[in-house]
Amino acid sequence: MRNYIFSPTRKSVFLILACLFFPNISAWAQNESLAPGINERFRQQPGLFIKQFDFTNRDPDQQKEILDACGLKPGMDVADIGAGSGVHVRLFAEKVLPAGKVYAVDILQEFLDHIDTTCKEKGIKNVLCVLGSDTSCNLEPSSVDVVFTCDTYHHFEYPFKMMASIREALRPNGKFVIIDFKDKSSHVRADSKTVIEEISKSGFNLIESGDFSQMFFLARFTVDK
Repeated sequence: MRNYIFSPTRKSVFLILACLFFPNISAWAQNESLAPGINERFRQQPGLFIKQFDFTNRDPDQQKEILDACGLKPGMDVADIGAGSGVHVRLFAEKVLPAGKVYAVDILQEFLDHIDTTCKEKGIKNVLCVLGSDTSCNLEPSSVDVVFTCDTYHHFEYPFKMMASIREALRPNGKFVIIDFKDKSSHVRADSKTVIEEISKSGFNLIESGDFSQMFFLARFTVDK
């Protein structure tokens, strides 16, 4: 911890000024990881997880529910943050043709290389791979209409900073769709209520939320810009 010293009065004044000039204070102030080391296993064995991810999320009813929640239309640009092996990326790519693009974002280049290879094998040409970081999705400002994350939010080490970057990437009236665990556990730091509160504090407006499966919830947000 840095050796900054504030008296109670000065500290109070500092916080008031910070809130006035930085309304998204959570993102601005978050300097420590909320889930340190949570992604290390993926970095150590990316090939193992690519095989695992490719055999999940293929239930037709769930895929339809995801597409309905995202509301994709031809010409839209959509980003899958934490794209993994690209199961949802390939699902989205067809729905936004002919002019729409899908940005596959992940913090592991190995995942992105797999997505690039599989898309080329299937003749999918509207997918762009983007290497994200622990604090940013690294998308251009106002570049997408929809951002989607599945089983990913609890892997954000710096969720407020990541949500700030997602908000910046969305176009006016853009949507954020999240699927994540309903309950807190040994590897999930927050339950659905806490997650929704954090996203709301990041400048998003909740549209609706509900169960997606026995373990997961799905929520949709919009952003005013």
